[in-house]
Amino acid sequence: MGETSSSPTFSTQLQRRAEQAKQYPEMVFTTLAHLIDVDFLREAYQRTRKDSAPGIDGVTAATYAEHLEENLRDLHERLRSGRYHAPPVKRHWLAKADGSPRAIGLPTFEDKIVQRAVTMVLGAIYEEDFHEFSYGFRSGHSAHQALSALREQCRERTHLAPRARSVYIPAHLL
Repeated sequence: MGETSSSPTFSTQLQRRAEQAKQYPEMVFTTLAHLIDVDFLREAYQRTRKDSAPGIDGVTAATYAEHLEENLRDLHERLRSGRYHAPPVKRHWLAKADGSPRAIGLPTFEDKIVQRAVTMVLGAIYEEDFHEFSYGFRSGHSAHQALSALREQCRERTHLAPRARSVYIPAHLL
């Protein structure tokens, strides 16, 4: 049923771009759209969460999956021809713990697939530019890991410099 992240073709496409980005850091990628084909969109679909609320069009992941191949071919054609435009994002209000409202955006399921595909391409290229201590918006990195690394650095520094123990660090940061 097409390529998956573990298949040689899919991995090779992104790996080639990642190697180019690493080997030629001054290189400018003028277009990456040709990397997003139907197989790539299928992989993006596989990696997209299926349990989220539908966007403004009301289409759920299950509904989209009913005609998956046709939907992906149509999406690819619209992307390739420049006819794809991200639809408006549905605004939904949630109550915060204190009762105040918080707005969240609900993109359409199809737009989530496009976002995932673009993230996969750009992630492969720009991963080389990130430092090991960069955690934001990277696959396999989270805010929790960033806090753990910060805690560890604080512990190491207080161990190396006993006088620094008198420095106030709020408990919620440790």
